[in-house]
Amino acid sequence: MKDLYIDFDGVILDTIKTIYSMLEKENIDSKNFEQTSIFLSTINWDEFIDDTPQINNSLDCIDKILKSNKYNVSILTHINSLDEAIAKVNFIRKRFNDITIIPVPKKISKTKMVHTKGAILIDDYSGNLREWEKEGGIGIRFSTKLNGKGFKVIDQLDKVLDLDI
Repeated sequence: MKDLYIDFDGVILDTIKTIYSMLEKENIDSKNFEQTSIFLSTINWDEFIDDTPQINNSLDCIDKILKSNKYNVSILTHINSLDEAIAKVNFIRKRFNDITIIPVPKKISKTKMVHTKGAILIDDYSGNLREWEKEGGIGIRFSTKLNGKGFKVIDQLDKVLDLDI
C-alpha cells in the first residue's frame, strides 16, 4: 500500500484564499513577511479553521479514499504556529479518528518530515511538488481549475482513486 500525503491549505480547506482576503482587508501586503507573520499570530485559529469553507467536499473524499484501502493516508500540512497546528489537528479529529496528521513548520520542507520515495503528495503548490519529485516521490497537483503546471492534476481528492499511479 502506497503512502498518500494530502496537503491541508488550498486542498482540504480554502484557507489560502481566506487569508489573502483577510490581509487585503487589513491593508497588509502578503509579500511583507514581517507584517504577515504578525497578522497570522493574531488569528484565532480554531474559529478560522471552523469558518473556512471546504474545497469540493474534501472531507467526504478523504473518507472515500480511506474506505478504499488503496492508500495509507496522512495529512501533511505546513503551519505558522503551534496554535494553527492544534486547530488543524482538532478539525481533522472531529471527522477522522485514525488518520496521521503531520504539522510541518513553514521553514522546513515537507520532504524532510517523511519518507518521500514512492510516496504520493497531493498539494496545490507546485514548489512543494517539485521538491517532492526531486526526492523520489510522486506529485499530484490539486487545482479547482485543473491547471496541472506540468503535474498530474485533480480537482477533487477522491479522483486520486481513478489515477494510474
